[in-house]
Amino acid sequence: MPLLAEDSRGTLLVTGGSRGIGAAVVRQGSAAGYDVAFTYVRERAAADALIAEIAAAGRRAIAIRADVGGEDDIVAAFLAVDDAFGPVTGLVNNAGIVGATCRVEALEHEMLERVFAVNVIGTMLCCREAVRRMSTAQGGSGGAIVNLSSRAADIGGGGVYVHYAASKGAIDSLTIGLATEVAGEGIRVNAVAPGLILTDIHAPGRLEKLAPTVPMKRAGTADEVAETILWLLSPASSYVTGAVVDVGGGR
Repeated sequence: MPLLAEDSRGTLLVTGGSRGIGAAVVRQGSAAGYDVAFTYVRERAAADALIAEIAAAGRRAIAIRADVGGEDDIVAAFLAVDDAFGPVTGLVNNAGIVGATCRVEALEHEMLERVFAVNVIGTMLCCREAVRRMSTAQGGSGGAIVNLSSRAADIGGGGVYVHYAASKGAIDSLTIGLATEVAGEGIRVNAVAPGLILTDIHAPGRLEKLAPTVPMKRAGTADEVAETILWLLSPASSYVTGAVVDVGGGR
């Protein structure tokens, strides 16, 4: 039988949740007992299929079409979650884009703006909306935020996507700074930095080429990243904040 709202572990919002790591977080979060909302931009069929899958398991989930590169869409998404399940208690800032594969001298201004609008500004605005709802200083009951960084932030992405790596370096700084800012208000803020993961964000052939360079000799899976994210959301990590956890097989 479907579980009622009082059986929920809380309300979880996952940005970019229709596929890849985001979809894995949605599935695992739902199985852990959260009422889950997730955003998508174009993948309507995938979003509908994921909602149906969760409903079949007796859990509650909604999909919201929202581009996290725009403030209006972000605010509307949080309001939709408020209406459906109540204020968020967990936020996973998963939505992100790589942009073009190129060297720095070939960067185009429009593409660069879009990468930072989605990966950095969008994540910061989602954090803003979550803090306004979670902070015990503002009447909230606390919560946890997990940002998606990347091992590229440390490796640098030279010759491929320095712009993407730089945007994820900004996420590391945001995570550490915000964690310090809201630690006394019942909010924990952490990040996960995936390495080579089996998702479609990579250019064709890239995973096959680079997997042998990973100490574990393989790419990771979206579920492996999601398991780390769910741990950071859970009470099991109650004394962890301001951490950037590498999920990269040693790379």
